[in-house]
Amino acid sequence: MMQILRTVAELRTRVRGWKADGRQVGVVPTMGALHEGHLSLVRAAKRGCDRVIVTVFVNPAQFNNPEDLAKYPRTEAADAALLAEEGVDVLFAPGPDEVYPAGFASQVIVSGVSAPLEGERRPGHFEGVATVVTKLFGMTQADRAYFGQKDWQQLQVVKRLVADLNIPVEVVGCETIREPDGLAMSSRNVRLDPLSRAQAPALHRILQKAAQALRGGAEVAPVLAQAVAEVKQAGFSEVDYLELRTAAMLEPATSVAQPARLLAAATIGDVRLIDNIPV
Repeated sequence: MMQILRTVAELRTRVRGWKADGRQVGVVPTMGALHEGHLSLVRAAKRGCDRVIVTVFVNPAQFNNPEDLAKYPRTEAADAALLAEEGVDVLFAPGPDEVYPAGFASQVIVSGVSAPLEGERRPGHFEGVATVVTKLFGMTQADRAYFGQKDWQQLQVVKRLVADLNIPVEVVGCETIREPDGLAMSSRNVRLDPLSRAQAPALHRILQKAAQALRGGAEVAPVLAQAVAEVKQAGFSEVDYLELRTAAMLEPATSVAQPARLLAAATIGDVRLIDNIPV
């Protein structure tokens, strides 16, 4: 039966018992408002580990826009019901004071891979992500951690900090889960009005078309320019970026001779969506 724990002390006591019995522990860090994408990570953790912890914490440190933080959906009761059905062992749902107690003064900064794209548009975001993920790894003492590839840059940031800080956790990146029409699943999708929801899948289709052209040998700059124009024509009011980057370090890529990724962020209605695909 799933337990809901809210303090680090309770969590560590439980994990200590599991590890004494030789159990492998997996963690799925989330901010709640769970959907099928999150549940796919839970199932991967269940396959790969003896015990599974899902963390639900809306991390204020990774929001550079207070309005976005206030709008972020909070659905703990529904989340708990879904996780119990999946056979999760522990839902760890700490309050802000448990994660950032009085006097908290530390920050984890991952240089390089965190700088472009989301790093440019959302100052402080990845510092918040890196700090809370490092803390969650310390709290859960997990052997494996599961993240979705939809947040590709975040996944690379987490892999970098784990390697750099010698954190003994294996980071597992799992495929993006999509709606039948191709829209990447996201907790933000519930905020799309009917028209925006109908138009939103165009972002993925345009990325696929651009990737196909690049694989066929087309020059990068014209393909990206055409893709940006098509995203705007599809009803998106703003395109923050649509770029080809190297897969691991997210440096600008001028060809697809090495592993590369098309990454995009665009706003439709009042919702900012991100997506990416391999090239």
